[in-house]
Amino acid sequence: MAGSISGDSYQQRFDALAASGEHVHGEADFVSTLVDVGARILDAGCGTGRVGIELARRGYEVVGVDCAVAMLDTARAVAPDLPWLERDLSTLEPGDAHLGDPFDVVVMAGNVVPLLAEGAEEEAISRLAATLRPGGWLVAGFGLDVAHLPLDHVPVTLAQYDAWCHASGFALVARFGTWDRRPYVEDEGYAVSVHRHTR
Repeated sequence: MAGSISGDSYQQRFDALAASGEHVHGEADFVSTLVDVGARILDAGCGTGRVGIELARRGYEVVGVDCAVAMLDTARAVAPDLPWLERDLSTLEPGDAHLGDPFDVVVMAGNVVPLLAEGAEEEAISRLAATLRPGGWLVAGFGLDVAHLPLDHVPVTLAQYDAWCHASGFALVARFGTWDRRPYVEDEGYAVSVHRHTR
């Protein structure tokens, strides 16, 4: 998912933003409004672990999974005590002992959904659904136009994403335009979607 960008280079961009005074933990703020401290969270497509590390710092039980070894190497260097698993979301095994008990939340930040392999998106959502407890949350933020994506095309629409979620037993609960809950406006190019598992 990370392409040719190294994990360290990716992390340094956010470190620089934080050093300049910019708040870089909007995703963690958002997730923490859904569940109490101590809840289990799967940081799916975790990259360098920025979101998961912050959630763990706040008292959540976090497991990070990603298929990009370079990103995971950075996560492991920064937070060696957290579990960082090399996994492809479309082949994730819900019974994987390293994942542990069912999760309360699956969070996909950083354009994870559009960067999944073409044709594997629905399977990835299905496998993520199987890692959740009944009533668990699926939260994803991703770009809807080229300006908000590290790509030269738009591989996923909200209609497609909602259809994949619906097929896996999720109901759309809310949609925002940013992680700080600004209302979603069509054609603005980015959305944060909140689904809840109903099966």
